[in-house]
Amino acid sequence: MRRSASVKSLLFYGLSGPIIALNIWLVSQFYQLFQHPITILIVAAILAFLLNYPVKFFERARITRTQAVIIVLLAALTLFVILGVTLVPIVVDQTIQLLNKIPGLLSASQENLQQFEVLARQRRLPLDLRVVSNQINASIQNVVQQLASSAVGVAGTLLSGLLNMVLIVVLAFYMLLYGDRVWLGMVNLLPANIRVPLITSLRLNFHNFFLSQLLLGLFMIVCLTPIFLILKVPFALLFAILIGISELIPFIGASLGIGLVVILVLLQSWSLAIQVAIAAVLLQQVKDNLIAPKLLGDVIGLNPIWIFVSILMGFEIAGLLGTLVAVPIAGTIKGTFDAIKNGKSTEFGSITIPHPPGD
Repeated sequence: MRRSASVKSLLFYGLSGPIIALNIWLVSQFYQLFQHPITILIVAAILAFLLNYPVKFFERARITRTQAVIIVLLAALTLFVILGVTLVPIVVDQTIQLLNKIPGLLSASQENLQQFEVLARQRRLPLDLRVVSNQINASIQNVVQQLASSAVGVAGTLLSGLLNMVLIVVLAFYMLLYGDRVWLGMVNLLPANIRVPLITSLRLNFHNFFLSQLLLGLFMIVCLTPIFLILKVPFALLFAILIGISELIPFIGASLGIGLVVILVLLQSWSLAIQVAIAAVLLQQVKDNLIAPKLLGDVIGLNPIWIFVSILMGFEIAGLLGTLVAVPIAGTIKGTFDAIKNGKSTEFGSITIPHPPGD
């Protein structure tokens, strides 16, 4: 009996690897085939998830769901228009100025490196930074050239983005109204021992995760903007928004954003880059140790190694969008399997599944 059980266990774990790899490859091929509609569908679903909170708030005030959805969507569109009129032009202007300024910054940074190398030679230190400097300059110039070449089709890109935004808003509107019916129809096909923990884990890992990441990103933007202005950091608003948006990528996003900003400031001033790094890292520690645990708690429950692996796999499959949804998907899968394995699916029996409007 023991030998038979060990053989079955060996077969299970031996076959699970190739099956998982095959499924990942199939998902990647499916996404590449239907990339545009899947992207719109996922973004609309995330938007519907986030807007569902204020919709429920208005429903508690005895407003019908249709009226609540219309009010929330109109308020969200109004906010987007205000930001588009006030904030977006400033960010675009600072981005253009930064791109135009990068060639001069590269020359200045190379002179600073040469001065640093001269000081090192005076102290008899064998230091040669020319190779590193040339590689960094070539890489940055390549990125700038790519951005400049892509700017030719900016009008078509803006038009396509506007059309996609309209599709996302319309789809999110119908998801808020009729998404429950589609969702219930799908989950009711699953056995009860899978359906209940899946709904619970999905709600925790998607709803709470995206809301928390959005709030953490806004926290970084709101706090870093005045700090950068006080430090007289050039392009302060652009750099703060860059770090805040990078916060949406879990686990490594904020570090990547801070590192990129520090490098860009480093091209202008060594002392200012150190101040920016200290301020951003200290604020990140406050966010990670004081604010994030209260917002996220133990929602994901994944080992940091698996978080990093899921981010890499998500990026490989779907690029930036994959990095945004990889961690909550992995957390949902883990939470569902843990509940089934431990036989705790009945503990979620008190959770109410939302009914379609009008039922």
